[in-house]
Amino acid sequence: MTETRPAEPAATKGPGFPEFVCLIACMMALNALAIDSMLPALPMIGDALGVVRENDRQWIVTAYLLGFGIAQIVYGPLADRFGRKPILMVGVGLYVLFSALAAFAPTFEMLILARVGTGLGAASLRVLAVSIVRDRYTGRTMARVMSLSFLVFLGVPIIAPSLGAAILHVAPWPWIFGVLALAGSAVMVWAALRLPETLHPEDRMPINARRIGGAFREAVTNRQSLGYTLAMTAITGALFGFINSSQQIFHHVFDAADLFPIAFAAIAGGIAAASLLNAALVERLGSRLISHTALIGFITMAGIHTLVSVTGHETIWTFGVLQALTMFCFGFIAGNFGSMAMEPMGHIAGTASSAQGFISTTFGSLAGFAIGQQFTDSATPMTLGFMVLGMIALGFVLFAERGSLFKARHLKPVAPAAS
Repeated sequence: MTETRPAEPAATKGPGFPEFVCLIACMMALNALAIDSMLPALPMIGDALGVVRENDRQWIVTAYLLGFGIAQIVYGPLADRFGRKPILMVGVGLYVLFSALAAFAPTFEMLILARVGTGLGAASLRVLAVSIVRDRYTGRTMARVMSLSFLVFLGVPIIAPSLGAAILHVAPWPWIFGVLALAGSAVMVWAALRLPETLHPEDRMPINARRIGGAFREAVTNRQSLGYTLAMTAITGALFGFINSSQQIFHHVFDAADLFPIAFAAIAGGIAAASLLNAALVERLGSRLISHTALIGFITMAGIHTLVSVTGHETIWTFGVLQALTMFCFGFIAGNFGSMAMEPMGHIAGTASSAQGFISTTFGSLAGFAIGQQFTDSATPMTLGFMVLGMIALGFVLFAERGSLFKARHLKPVAPAAS
């Protein structure tokens, strides 16, 4: 007779609930730090490494995102086969190693390669944080852990540029990458000492290329999964376009480089506020009503912002307010689109999540890079990119929903994929 596990097991080994939440939150925070903390240092890095074309500095962000997106596809199957902890140690080890190499990079090309490597390691954090939480807790306790961890994850992008600016006040720019290496080392030691293996031996799965390929194929051919994944890709591209362009906009358009960390925090705060509000409203109103309405608001705000910029009325205040409102809409979109992309994928959740993360991050980073490369002393390329990508996302949503918006759909049960 097969023993039935409790619905919400309380793990007896390893860190208690508060420490566990803090550890998961720190794992998630390493990714946000690696993206946003060096934004204030981009001009210094470019000058030090002889980057002639200013827009080429954006590769420092995009190279990391490409590594982060591509590697997500492999960590899930590896962790299911060999366990969570050894794969986590390898991933964080790569994060630390390549962050340190970035600090000592003698050329811009070596720095870009190091940033790709850092992203390859950081991808393990995204995949394994959720897997470890799911192994240790279920039901409402799992939801509570993820909610508490996500609060920290939302807060880190708000403070990361300010942290980078603070480092620059007391040390040269390589120390930003040095701090990433130190932070990754701290998390690695913490996990090595306090986190037990959370995958039960009986749940380990062999690496079966046919099964993984079949699950991946299903994730990218299911209409709802594909539609919302591609819509999320477009919206993510807009976000990365902002990250790539924002420092140059504040430096060249507004001549307010010193205000960039504060303004970035205020704008990113719009995402955090909307995400928290979404968590309170989504069960009552539904993810479709909220996210579809927010997407229309996203396109509308981006359109207004484009009009303001094109007509020459852009100021630092109009930029800050309109961009914050656009990002506020983004906060209602991202989590809901991800959830709806996963709705029909419950029977292959791990592989589907890896496939969707690979697509949205990899191709979203390329779209964001394309937006950033259009910067020419104006905010218009970025705001126009937001509007166009928002409209593309709307097209993919209409594809996923067969032409209708706002209405919840009832999914047919899906049989588990054959192994």
